[in-house]
Amino acid sequence: MDIRDIRSHFPILDQQVNGKDLVYLDSAATSQKPQAVIEAVSTYYREYNSNVHRGVHTLGTRATDGYEGAREKVRKFIGAKSTQEIIFTRGATTGLNIVAQSYGLTNVKAGDEIVITYMEHHANVIPWQQVAKVTGATLKYIPLQEDGTIELSDVEATVTANTKIVSVMHVSNVLGTINPVKEIAKIAHKHGAIMVVDGAQSTPHMKIDVQDLDCDFFAFSGHKMCAPTGIGVLYGKKDLLEKMEPIEFGGEMIDFVGLQESSWKELPWKFEAGTPIIAGAIGLAAAIDFLEQIGLENIEAHEHKLAQYALEQLSKVDGLTIYGPKHRAGLVTFNIEDVHPHDVATVLDAEGIAVRAGHHCAQPLMKWLKVSATARASFYLYNTEDEVDKLVAGIIKTKEYFGNV
Repeated sequence: MDIRDIRSHFPILDQQVNGKDLVYLDSAATSQKPQAVIEAVSTYYREYNSNVHRGVHTLGTRATDGYEGAREKVRKFIGAKSTQEIIFTRGATTGLNIVAQSYGLTNVKAGDEIVITYMEHHANVIPWQQVAKVTGATLKYIPLQEDGTIELSDVEATVTANTKIVSVMHVSNVLGTINPVKEIAKIAHKHGAIMVVDGAQSTPHMKIDVQDLDCDFFAFSGHKMCAPTGIGVLYGKKDLLEKMEPIEFGGEMIDFVGLQESSWKELPWKFEAGTPIIAGAIGLAAAIDFLEQIGLENIEAHEHKLAQYALEQLSKVDGLTIYGPKHRAGLVTFNIEDVHPHDVATVLDAEGIAVRAGHHCAQPLMKWLKVSATARASFYLYNTEDEVDKLVAGIIKTKEYFGNV
């Protein structure tokens, strides 16, 4: 990977913040957008802005071709069998809520179990809490090892014949833990449960094959993988999606509307009520092209190298606690002794370094870690070892600023 060339595609990186060159280390929250994606969205609005599916005029046809072409591109990108299994959503959160409300409320009853982990993002906790409340099911948690990883023996001990749904994030947005979702899916299926994967933090960084993972549902967001905000994907196995009812109703998703009852379009459109996120889908297709040109395997290797380098350099800083396993995805979450993470982020921002501070929408995990918040530096294909060095220098300066030396 030629990082200098890659960075040249991201115009936002060529600026100063507070008089310092921008060091953007918050891609786990949202990634920056390459010029190709910006241009794809701009071209749609500038040259063929129109609604999809409904019109027979030229602009409508071009927009429909772009939108449905993006669906096919996503299908190939994650290895799905059919475009009928690809539902465009607002993001991973929406996808997980569709599964919870459409599949969960219909297929879960009192006495059943839903299994998740302590490391889940709130988007993969709260929907299942709501399903459990409505149905009377039990929400269970797979325990974590001391380093924040999952042992399959604990999965085996937690999933039972009463388990109907297992829902696990592929990669932790706090710990960087890469979960063995393929193996967890086997355990879930052995007990007759379905497997749901939150792929928000894995899809931008590694090659995904949903058929190989054998997950029943897989949700991810576009904005973490160089695409615009407001676009995401829910993959679901066709036989499951066909049995599920939509949770939003209106235009686009209907086949026939009578005075007293209506019928729905076939997959995937029955889950896409209203005018869809056309520009977002076109931008997502451009992002996929960009990432595949670089190669997901190259991106993963680069981020792994950066994460290991960051761990090595940060471990030399006294008074720093680093959370998560040694083998991890491209992020490092930490705390400085006696300094609040928000203060850490504020001082780093004065140095032009953007990191995230807070509970990262993972309060159950914060409780498990016995902290209220952490600081997080997350890396992507455009970050460099030099930026890691600047992060370390900024942390040392933060310690000095607060007298923690």
